[in-house]
Amino acid sequence: MNSFAYLLVRLTIGMSMFGHGLVRIPKLTDFSEGMVANFEGSLLPVLLVRPFSYALPFLEFIIGLFLFMGFKTVFFARAGGMLMVLLIFGTSIIENWSALPSQMIHASFFIVLLQFIASNNYIALDAYLKK
Repeated sequence: MNSFAYLLVRLTIGMSMFGHGLVRIPKLTDFSEGMVANFEGSLLPVLLVRPFSYALPFLEFIIGLFLFMGFKTVFFARAGGMLMVLLIFGTSIIENWSALPSQMIHASFFIVLLQFIASNNYIALDAYLKK
């Protein structure tokens, strides 16, 4: 039963990240410009915000896809958790407090994945490839 619960956690966060990236990639320039505009006047310079805004949808897409498949789960759960740390930092810098709960929930999903992976990641591509 715990393996199935773990699977649902992994699929949920994987699909959320995948979906975030999937809808942003086709409108990448608009997404980037919107993010740059949100950070205008913040402590973060455009030289940092713009490249991050172009990379973010691809990072979300890749992290989500591989978590959904259960491939390199530890690596991508760590990457997703660190991405959430960066997003939470940016959200705090621009005082977008309404976005913070969603990011904290995403971070919590990554924490759960990492905490319980060793004994519950049976229904995953990782488990299949170990055989």
